[in-house]
Amino acid sequence: MGSQLANETKRRERLSQRKLRRPGATRIFTVSNQKGGVGKTTTTVNIAAALAASGLNVLVIDIDPQGNASTALGIEHHADVESIYDVLINDVSLGEVVRSCPDVERLECAPATIHLAGAEIELVSLVAREQRLRRAIEIYAKERESQGLERLDYIFVDCPPSLGLLTVNAFCAANEVLIPIQCEYYALEGLSQLLSNIEMIQKHLNADLRVSTILLTMYDGRTNLAAQVAAEVREHFPQQVLAAVVPRSVRISEAPSYQQTVITYDPSSTGALSYMEAAAEIAER
Repeated sequence: MGSQLANETKRRERLSQRKLRRPGATRIFTVSNQKGGVGKTTTTVNIAAALAASGLNVLVIDIDPQGNASTALGIEHHADVESIYDVLINDVSLGEVVRSCPDVERLECAPATIHLAGAEIELVSLVAREQRLRRAIEIYAKERESQGLERLDYIFVDCPPSLGLLTVNAFCAANEVLIPIQCEYYALEGLSQLLSNIEMIQKHLNADLRVSTILLTMYDGRTNLAAQVAAEVREHFPQQVLAAVVPRSVRISEAPSYQQTVITYDPSSTGALSYMEAAAEIAER
């Protein structure tokens, strides 16, 4: 226990000495993994909150009909709220649906509502159906500029655990993919499917897309399995895997029920520390 505390203190000191620099242009990440329960939404909101807490301008776009990212950021997303659904289907401007996160300065969110559940079908018949999110982001960037607002440093798109048109929109809008991988037995299963889909998007719709970041989540240091999975993923993707690893943590799981990220819910917890380290690593790449 003592050694763990000493280790965490050292990690905190290292973090406090890091000053996160602004990227040269807005970095747009799609956070994706069609396997459910790997910590996609948790990773999206916590890395976004960690970067915003370091003074960077961050937007989270929630395109998962469940709206869990909106919940974790304390943003209303009941059926009557204008949401990313209206942006994709009804051509409402992204600026009209974006809301500020109440707990973290510089962090904004475009919420998801239950209407998104039918959006997959409605998108089919629309013009430029794969590029609608990309176009909305481009227009929003110009609007911010014309209003004299600072440009966004990071945009994170939280995807549903499927590879339908909503996820395709996210891939077309982004230039980087962040894949959270759970340190469990089936971790790499389904990943080949995701990578071949990304390849297809690169070939036909978005040549700039690349898998830039892989984050190991739900790591349990007491088991050999977690260490084996981590080693295997690092072997397959040596450039992409972050050194920071997110442990299994009660604090991380509890935070959303208080409509918060772990960064604000318990900033001194191991989970918050791990996400801050992951965010710093992303910013330095």
